[in-house]
Amino acid sequence: MSKVLFTKDNNGIARITLNNPEKQNAFDDEIILDLINILNKIEHSQDLRLVILSSNGKNFSAGADLNWMKRMSNASYDENMRDASSLTTMLQKLNNLAQPTLVIIKGAVFGGGVGLVSCCDISIASNESIFSLSEVKVGLVPATIGPYVIQAIGERNARRFFLTGERFGAEVAREINLVHEVINENELDEKIEFFIKLFKKNGPKAVLAAKKIIADVANKEIDAAIINHTCHVISELRMSDEGKEGVSAFLEKRNPNW
Repeated sequence: MSKVLFTKDNNGIARITLNNPEKQNAFDDEIILDLINILNKIEHSQDLRLVILSSNGKNFSAGADLNWMKRMSNASYDENMRDASSLTTMLQKLNNLAQPTLVIIKGAVFGGGVGLVSCCDISIASNESIFSLSEVKVGLVPATIGPYVIQAIGERNARRFFLTGERFGAEVAREINLVHEVINENELDEKIEFFIKLFKKNGPKAVLAAKKIIADVANKEIDAAIINHTCHVISELRMSDEGKEGVSAFLEKRNPNW
């Protein structure tokens, strides 16, 4: 059985499920390759409204599989660089997906698992979840996941949690912006349905444009080029079939045709 499952329904909802519960969904090169292949499929899909990342078993991800890490410690520098590059490719693809991503978290989220969470747009955690950037505990550092985690939690929080490797609960994860919301574990499925309904109501092209404009303007000076770009985006959307339909449906008090 595959260590990562992928399904796509007729309503434009894709589901990626980590499926290696016997090893607490710990990363290895096989899982990374599976994720890259799945994300390649998603990149070329034109009909997806939402991508949901979740896990089977008790824990979301215990980070890197230590047997894999041991194997790589005996490999050459070039082999390690190729291996690290594969992980970076997977993280980049997840972080840069055009489609909105929702991660559903339960149990342990250690090391690379925190990287996966940081690459998703919306993160919902069980109140029993436990997090840790635990790499320093085994003499390593959160290097490849670092840019995405720091983008999520900020440099100040990274200075604590990268260095200590300590465990922290879901409420702390929410306070440092790693997750958006903390709920009871038995409410996670209901929350997934909540977001599916939300995204089915939103203009599909508008959602893609909304995600893209964040990447286009975040952390950039608000100069003439940025201002012109934002004017261009809204002008194009106003004239689009979807924009016209959305405004008309709102004024006519009816559901839009998407």
